[in-house]
Amino acid sequence: MLRKLLMLVTLTIFTAACANDSSQHSIEHKRKAKQPDVLSGKEIHIVAKEAQWQINDNVTVPVYTYNGSVPSAQIRVKQGERVKIIFKNELPEPTAIHWHGYPVPISQDGVPGVTMDAVKPGETFTYEFTATIPGTYWYHSHQKSAEQVDKGLYGTFIVEPEDEERIDRDYTLVLDEWISQQQSASTNGHAHHSDTHHGGGAMTHDMSMYDLFTINGKSGEAIEPLKVKEGEKVRLRLINAGYMSHKLHLHGHEFKIVAMDGQPINDPEPVKDKLLNIAPGERYDIEFIANNPGEWLLECHGDTKGIDGMKVKIQYEGQTNNTDKVNATENLPVVDITTYGKYEVGSFTLDQTYDVEYTMDLGTAMGKNGMVFTINGKTYPDTAPINVKTGDLVKVKIVNNSPMDVHPMHLHGHFFQVLSKNGEPVTGSPLIKDTLNVNPGEEYVVAFKADNPGNWMFHCHELHHASAGMVTEVKYTDYKSDYTPDPNDTTNKGE
Repeated sequence: MLRKLLMLVTLTIFTAACANDSSQHSIEHKRKAKQPDVLSGKEIHIVAKEAQWQINDNVTVPVYTYNGSVPSAQIRVKQGERVKIIFKNELPEPTAIHWHGYPVPISQDGVPGVTMDAVKPGETFTYEFTATIPGTYWYHSHQKSAEQVDKGLYGTFIVEPEDEERIDRDYTLVLDEWISQQQSASTNGHAHHSDTHHGGGAMTHDMSMYDLFTINGKSGEAIEPLKVKEGEKVRLRLINAGYMSHKLHLHGHEFKIVAMDGQPINDPEPVKDKLLNIAPGERYDIEFIANNPGEWLLECHGDTKGIDGMKVKIQYEGQTNNTDKVNATENLPVVDITTYGKYEVGSFTLDQTYDVEYTMDLGTAMGKNGMVFTINGKTYPDTAPINVKTGDLVKVKIVNNSPMDVHPMHLHGHFFQVLSKNGEPVTGSPLIKDTLNVNPGEEYVVAFKADNPGNWMFHCHELHHASAGMVTEVKYTDYKSDYTPDPNDTTNKGE
């Protein structure tokens, strides 16, 4: 599979607009990250096209983009608005857009071969739905996603609540990873892995190749500082568009986690000098009061090569002195999301009656061509689906039996409530998510209501794992799809 040449930690600050060169192969020459456009209104236009993208002073890579930048323009709408996105594909291959975390109608989910045909080069497709659930979401390709997302096909999608509280600064920070060294001329500057189809033997991907981490498509000193004034309330929307988990540390300030995967946390308590572990596909909204003037860092912790590129300065206006220092190797505790916030009874409990129960045993095995990633010993499309009817209450036990691999499991079209971890009930805020990070040896129980008819993917969002088989579907038995995939159309690669 192809993975972005550079660990792109994408820090999308929605406040300023960035003009993109209309040339399909334009190069972004600016050293500092410019802010992507904010798209809003009754009709939004997105064009997928090729470009050259400068990550820092020394590295420029060929990318796929929406509207010419990585990450793409931020789509920002109000709760209750009708969203209409006219999408044109100017890439040399088919593609599609998936609205990650947002429960769109099944026809708008953007998974080629499951909900629609891929949008072929030169074609246009219109996505349309009503934005009723506020929160932080993102959008990305779901066509050969381990390759196309890796090349830069993603952006952020924010639904503002009707009764939005006052926030003085609202920044969106997208995390990613890239590979700085071109592997071969034939890969257009991207790392090349064996092209794997569903379950047909696996890809061989070496995550150590990802040696450049980015925020909003830029790395290190090329990342624009976040400006604040003393006394302001600041929101950071943190989105992981990459393939690795990232442990972030906010220096010099207490903060609260006000939402996970776009869904609010009940009565969040202040946290200081703890790490947020953000897995692929996850989103965390944090807020803090700018009450400690100076220049501080938000940085990724660990000892992985390239990690020093994933840090951004929080810069108080009028302050020029550096009051902080890097401490990326300091051993700090990680926030436990199952105990965070104030407990209250959620929509589901462990001991209630469920209509459907399913055990999802996540594993790793050797296929005909290499490693495969399995659900209950099978690779997609041979995995057993979760069969439901509209209105069913569904409980899923997720067990990671892979010896080394982390699996961030993502459900399309629904939110689920996390009920327990390793047999212990959640004791913090009701935890409502669409993407759940499951480490080796861990076991979670989650529950959801089957209230969005369709055939929905439930898969690992380490997209190499999904491409190598770790996918199943939630199938509504009382749903009749208007879409029938053409079995002879080999262009649909909705993994």
